[in-house]
Amino acid sequence: MSHLRHDLPPAVRARLNREHTPEAIRSRLNEGMKHSYLRDFIYGAIDGAVTTFAVVAGVVGAELAVGIVIILGLGNLFADGFSMAISNYLGTRAEHQVRRRTRRTEELHIKAIPEGEREEVRQLFAGKGFSGEQLDMVVEVITADPKRWVDTMITEEHGLALEGVSPWRAGWTTFIAFVVIGFIPLMPFVADLLAPGLLGNAVFMWSAVMTGLAFFIVGAIKAPFVGESWWRSGFETLLIGSVAAALAFGIGAALRGLA
Repeated sequence: MSHLRHDLPPAVRARLNREHTPEAIRSRLNEGMKHSYLRDFIYGAIDGAVTTFAVVAGVVGAELAVGIVIILGLGNLFADGFSMAISNYLGTRAEHQVRRRTRRTEELHIKAIPEGEREEVRQLFAGKGFSGEQLDMVVEVITADPKRWVDTMITEEHGLALEGVSPWRAGWTTFIAFVVIGFIPLMPFVADLLAPGLLGNAVFMWSAVMTGLAFFIVGAIKAPFVGESWWRSGFETLLIGSVAAALAFGIGAALRGLA
């Protein structure tokens, strides 16, 4: 631990010291948990770009008209975006429901069989290395407060968080990211429809380049939050999108004669 501490740059060490004074810690803890919707944004943005460009690539591979590209692309954009948002909303709400049910169950168990629940607390913390008087004190402190007791069982026994993100915000974040980023592959085709010949014969190339850039930017945005380098995360996301696009284009080309 000391080796890691001495390896820190002076500016970083000074910032960490400021953030870990008793006053700073107390203030941060009093603010409560801050929920991040980054996962929902990344989830919607990447899938929106991938699926919309996959539709574009498949239609272009089948050599269909620009109007069909736009119709199918927009249809996929809003229908699939809505479906993903609803799925995310329902999944997030289900997590809340599981948490509430678990809390009710633990409250019932504590009232009905307190000694059995107290033994569960004892074994949970014995597994963390507590023993003897320390273990007795931990069990006594936790079980003295019913809410603290239930909270402990929820986190330690069931592995659940005490709070979660808002299902509505999670769903809306996914939908907005899906539609905004997912529209990028269609932009050159919309431009070509509004101003024929503006992009010449390079409409699909522009779509591919803009989509690739969108993939890379989304991956780069994700990087600081997950501790990766921006270029590695960006190229990883770009690679995933490229594989999906190549598959869709290949299938569209193979089925060209059916359209």
